[in-house]
Amino acid sequence: MDVLRITTSGSVDDGKSTLIGRLLFDTKSITQDKMEALTAASKRKGLDFTDLSLLTDGLIAEREQGITIDVAHIYFSTPNRKYIIADTPGHFEYTRNMVTGASTAQVSLILIDARKGIVEQTYRHFFIACMLRIPHLVVCINKMDLVDYDETRYNQITEDFQQLLKGSFYEGKEVSIVPMSSLYGENVVTSTEKISWYKGLPLLDYLEKIAFDDEDRQHPARFPVQYVIRPKNEQYHDFRGFAGKVASGSLHVGEEIVSLHNGQRSKIKSIEKFEQQLSAAHAGDSVVITLEDEIDISRGNLLATPDRVPEGRKEIIAQICWMDQQKLSPGKTYLLQHGANRIKAKVQQILGVTEVTTNRTEEKTDMGLNDIGRITLKTAQPVFADAYAINPANGTFILVDEFSNATVAVGFVE
Repeated sequence: MDVLRITTSGSVDDGKSTLIGRLLFDTKSITQDKMEALTAASKRKGLDFTDLSLLTDGLIAEREQGITIDVAHIYFSTPNRKYIIADTPGHFEYTRNMVTGASTAQVSLILIDARKGIVEQTYRHFFIACMLRIPHLVVCINKMDLVDYDETRYNQITEDFQQLLKGSFYEGKEVSIVPMSSLYGENVVTSTEKISWYKGLPLLDYLEKIAFDDEDRQHPARFPVQYVIRPKNEQYHDFRGFAGKVASGSLHVGEEIVSLHNGQRSKIKSIEKFEQQLSAAHAGDSVVITLEDEIDISRGNLLATPDRVPEGRKEIIAQICWMDQQKLSPGKTYLLQHGANRIKAKVQQILGVTEVTTNRTEEKTDMGLNDIGRITLKTAQPVFADAYAINPANGTFILVDEFSNATVAVGFVE
């Protein structure tokens, strides 16, 4: 059974947590004891209905304020597939949480309040979905009950969003715009007479039919070495294996590979997984690889096939989301972590900061918390990264403060 990874985003009080709670409730994914606790918690809040949003707002601060702060991962399943939903915050100050929560998503659900239409955070979350190149986009026009399920209002918001799609990553792609009321379960899992004018599928039916190829298998083969295995016992006296997770592409026994830090080549002798011999390993597989030749490989080295080798870069242009309270200024030095490698890197220049509501680039001398912009970096050693647009699995990095060890930015190589 395949797994579909979803991220939800939208402005404050657009109903993200309620929508997820509705999906859990209507797919019978809530146990009886949780349902009883939910009902009791709703009564304590003075509500005359069961507040499904409490299922995902797990932190005390979230429940007190009635907002989502941290990223919550929610799991449910249907007979057709399993789902993992990253419920991300809607507030501007938690943009960094939205970026990290959406980083592995295959579907982006952007919620819009039917009363308010497209607002600033809609632009921001749409921009992030485009930046991360999330394959599928679904727009949920929520709270239709508060506009009397008015078709004209739905059409207005749809037309506005269609304008947003022009020139974006999603132009020409299938984008569903679904009217619903997550509070009352209208058009979330089942169709409803109250929105009979809508001829499309309910949200869950659309999610059920999304077909996605494992794109990572089509990308160039990348195998970052996490650990060198040398048992040094009688049974495996001469064994030397390289453990890691295939980041992208596929590797096959007998195939030639190159170690990118020194250019040495060999052929794959065996691929093992829990003592099982495999003929091939694909993106996402955690395996141990042995080679026919004794070449110099250690933790952090990247193995690739010679026909599609990434360039070793000491100067990188990247788009970043800044995640630290202290501003970023040119000339500062950080640790750039790409895979298992940490390399010193200096910020040479801020090329511009994006104003997401207009998609325009502004010239600035620094970047503040939650800003998204483009920078140039100079690294102490070559970084064997692909452009994110070509191979996302090998095109990202983080910047780490070398003194506090805090993650200050996530970057996407251009």
